[in-house]
Amino acid sequence: MLFERREAPFIAPQGDVAALMRQVLYALIPAATAYVYFFGPGFIFNLLVAAVFCAAGEAAMLRARGRPISPALKDYSAMIVAALIAFALPALTPWWVTATASLFAIVVAKHLYGGLGYNIFNPAMAGYVVVLLAFPLEMNLWVAPHIGDIDYPHLGLMDTAWYTLSGHLPPELSFEAISRATPLDTAQTGFAAMQTFEEIHQNPLMGDFAGRGWEWIANFFAIGGFWLLYRRVIRWQIPLGVILGLTIPATVFYLFGVGAHATPGFHLFGGATILCAFFIATDPVSAATSPRGRLIYGLGIGILIYCIRRWGSYADGVAFAVLLMNMAVPAIDYLTRPRIVGHAKNTLANQDD
Repeated sequence: MLFERREAPFIAPQGDVAALMRQVLYALIPAATAYVYFFGPGFIFNLLVAAVFCAAGEAAMLRARGRPISPALKDYSAMIVAALIAFALPALTPWWVTATASLFAIVVAKHLYGGLGYNIFNPAMAGYVVVLLAFPLEMNLWVAPHIGDIDYPHLGLMDTAWYTLSGHLPPELSFEAISRATPLDTAQTGFAAMQTFEEIHQNPLMGDFAGRGWEWIANFFAIGGFWLLYRRVIRWQIPLGVILGLTIPATVFYLFGVGAHATPGFHLFGGATILCAFFIATDPVSAATSPRGRLIYGLGIGILIYCIRRWGSYADGVAFAVLLMNMAVPAIDYLTRPRIVGHAKNTLANQDD
C-alpha cells in the first residue's frame, strides 16, 4: 500500500505503510527484550494473544465489509496495536482480558470508524481503557522486577503460561505473594498517606529516577523513539510536546512544594510516559497533523497525564490523556491550519475591498 499525493509536489514517497510499520516494530524490540528480562515471559504470552486476536478481528471486519484481507494484514498496523496493548497490560494477564482489549481496539475503535486512516481514537488506548474499567482486579496484578535483592516468588515459563490460559495461580502461591504496586501506585498511595516523596523513594522498588526495571525499559523506549526520529518515521513535535507538557508542571510543583510532589524525573521515567511520547501519541491517524497542531496536541497530552497522576483516581493517565486529546484533534487541526501562500488572511477584508 503506497502513499500517493494528488496535489503538488508530485513526488511519490519512497516508503509504504508496511515499511513504516515494520520500523516501528523494530524500534520496540529493545524495550520488549528489557520487559521480558525484568518482568518475566508474561509479556510474550500477552503479545501472542494480542497478535492473534488483532489479526482475527482485522480479517473478520474486512470480510464483513467486503474488503480484501491480505493487503490489510500485510501492512502490520494490527501488529502495532497488538504490541502497544501487550506493553500496556501487566505481565500476568489472563488471555480473555488481552483478547477483549485487542478485539475492541480493532473492531470498534478502528473498523467501526472506517478502518485504517479514518479512526479518530487511538485503537490500542481505547482497548486498554475498556479492560481497565471492565477487569480492575486482573489489571492490578503487577509483579516486581526480577532483581536479585528483591526477594519475592517468581513465576516460571510454565506457571506463567498456565495463569495466562486459566487465570489461576499455582496452589502454593497467592496474588498477595507475587503482586506488587507499581511505582506510580506507590507514589499515589504514599502522597495520600501524607508521606513525603523522599519517604516514598525509600521503597526498595524505587530506582534512581522511578521504579527499578521500569526506568530501564523507558530508556530503551527512548532509544527506539530517537531511532524513529532519525529515520523520519515520526516528527519531533509530538514527543517534545508530551515531554514538556509533563515535565514543566512537574518541575514547577516540585520546586514550590519539595517533598509534596514527585520529581520531574520520576514522572518522565515512570509509567508509560516515554512509550506514549514516541509510540502512542505519534499515531499518524488519530494525532494532529499540522506542525503547530502536533506540538499543541503533545503539550495537552503531557499536561493531562500530570493532572490525572497527581489528582485523578488512576495512577497513570496516559490512555485517558491520549483519548481526550484525540477528541480535540479536529479543533486543533482547524485552528492551526497553515496559511496558503498567496491567499490573504482576512477574507472579509478582501470582500470589502
